[in-house]
Amino acid sequence: MITRRKFVASAAAGTALAAAAPALAFEVDPKFRPQQVGIKNTLSPGQILILPRAHFLYYVTAPGQAIRYGVGVGRAGLEFTGDAIIQVKKEWPTWRPTDEMIQREPSTYSKFVNNDYVQPGGPSNPLGARALYLFQNGRDTFFRIHGTTAPESIGRSVSNGCIRMLNEHVIDLYNRVPVGTPVTVL
Repeated sequence: MITRRKFVASAAAGTALAAAAPALAFEVDPKFRPQQVGIKNTLSPGQILILPRAHFLYYVTAPGQAIRYGVGVGRAGLEFTGDAIIQVKKEWPTWRPTDEMIQREPSTYSKFVNNDYVQPGGPSNPLGARALYLFQNGRDTFFRIHGTTAPESIGRSVSNGCIRMLNEHVIDLYNRVPVGTPVTVL
């Protein structure tokens, strides 16, 4: 005989699984999965090249060879272009939107208005599992290569300017690149 307690516990477990299913069911388009590809011989091993319109990041591993990752990028008018250096690397980074982000979308970022709140690192943090901080001339650009809590954004131009990667992909890249890695965004 089923007891009320077993029935409630079973229903709760089923509801939790159903709620998690959409996140678990998402699969990135195969072209955005990491893969070895050929690349121009003029690029130096250890360099990162990002082609935002194509939604790809290339980590050059050897002359003429790279690992290509799919990325999500900034929507029109918010994207970063140019050369930078990875000056800081963080695991499960904290996050606070820039003042410009708060001004553009105050309702989205209401919990950050008129205070110094910083969201702790963790699975619900928009920067995801890892972040690589881009600097120019020793100054923080406030642009990052980071993980995401929105895997469906890979292959799209939807962010506030940063380069988004699936968490498992940014962890892989994070483990490959040292501080000082040059980054070019075309």
